[in-house]
Amino acid sequence: MRVIVVGLGGIGSNLVDALCRTILFSKSNKVSRKALLVDGDKYEAKNRERQRYTAFANKAEATKEWLKESFPELEIEARPQYIDSNNILFIREGDVVFLAVDNHATRRLVSDHIGTLDNALLISGGNEEFDGNIQIYERRDGKDFTPPLTHLHPEIENPKDKNPAAINCGEAVVAGGVQLLAVNLKVASLMIEAFTLWLLSMDIPYTEVYANIKTGNVRPAKRIVD
Repeated sequence: MRVIVVGLGGIGSNLVDALCRTILFSKSNKVSRKALLVDGDKYEAKNRERQRYTAFANKAEATKEWLKESFPELEIEARPQYIDSNNILFIREGDVVFLAVDNHATRRLVSDHIGTLDNALLISGGNEEFDGNIQIYERRDGKDFTPPLTHLHPEIENPKDKNPAAINCGEAVVAGGVQLLAVNLKVASLMIEAFTLWLLSMDIPYTEVYANIKTGNVRPAKRIVD
């Protein structure tokens, strides 16, 4: 059972260090010491405020290099491309997927694919300027143990944005809103918390968590499988 991180921006690049430590020192046999990093974008100087990197290179490949130095015991691979309908089959049975992207089209795509697998875990995180959330979608023995990302989220079920892989060179990439490192870290931490409970073979008592750093509010919710 591999761990896959899709998206290595503000959330993903700050998630991976703690994630690798969690995998390496976990006594659970639910995941192997294999990690796959996926992103088609590259780091730029403007990313330094919120994102961790060591080179102005593809995000997946650059992150792989510094993680290999820190965690030589892990088998870490990079896939330098955006995930889309043509390549999504690399997410396989038993995989644990951390989805840290900034568009609903990709969230819908990955959630739908997880729904075709018998056993898989998807932990998705996203944020705006001061608030963010995580969602947990788990498949067990061919059934939804928790609801897909689209459940109670019409913005994901009917996305108005595009997967980055579908944007051609003649189209402008719509810039995201203002983001803060503090919120990226909050969301990354919530994703690790959920994963830790899962590794300990505990049923996660929520399927979504909302957090707001302006109010200090962290609110869990349990979406019920229909």
